[in-house]
Amino acid sequence: MIINCIIIDDEPLAIKVIKNHLLEIDKVNIIDTFNSAIEALNFLKENTIDLIFLDINMPLLDGINFIKSLEIKPLIIITSAYDEYAVKTYELEVLDYLVKPISFPRFLKAINRVRKETDSNSSTNNLKITKREHLFIKVDKKKMQKIYLDEILVIESLRDYLKISTLTNRYIIHSTLTSFTDKLPSNNFIRIHRSFTIAIDKIEVVQGNSVEIDGIKYVIGRSYIENVKKQILG
Repeated sequence: MIINCIIIDDEPLAIKVIKNHLLEIDKVNIIDTFNSAIEALNFLKENTIDLIFLDINMPLLDGINFIKSLEIKPLIIITSAYDEYAVKTYELEVLDYLVKPISFPRFLKAINRVRKETDSNSSTNNLKITKREHLFIKVDKKKMQKIYLDEILVIESLRDYLKISTLTNRYIIHSTLTSFTDKLPSNNFIRIHRSFTIAIDKIEVVQGNSVEIDGIKYVIGRSYIENVKKQILG
């Protein structure tokens, strides 16, 4: 299936980098590029596309307000030099958030997410983001933070606390690993150690009694290894 996309960025070099990455990838067609979000908005009033690569910091109309102004929302990948907007944009249900400079492996991972999304919605012409599973965690006495399950990498036990590592952030919450793991879908997450629960789809390498996620190795506990390898390797 051909994925038709546009690129919106006020930096010509940033557009060039995305174009060069896309030259290495099949079945992604660049329909147009825009240095202004307003120009892109006018284009989208008369044209339908599948995917937008979108910068945040742009004159007159920034990326966040551009997303809010869309009546029909295609899949959106943020391409920004700053990671501080990640949480805010995920609340707008963007598909991915790439921080510049964008490496090709990270770019390819984002495109694979697009393909997975478009394949699941291939019966329609105007593709929309499916509703993403999420939960709220208490990050301080008054603040409840939404996190999307497909962004979670690893949950690590720190005695009476947990460190939740996601694609864009890390959170410390007061909870036990057992109770938090029980809230997660068992087909997507698995406990591999008394101190670690991991996202199965984020595993990059399985070697011996360890797995690797985002370049970091995590040891599989002896009492977990048989079940972990059975669920991961089939």
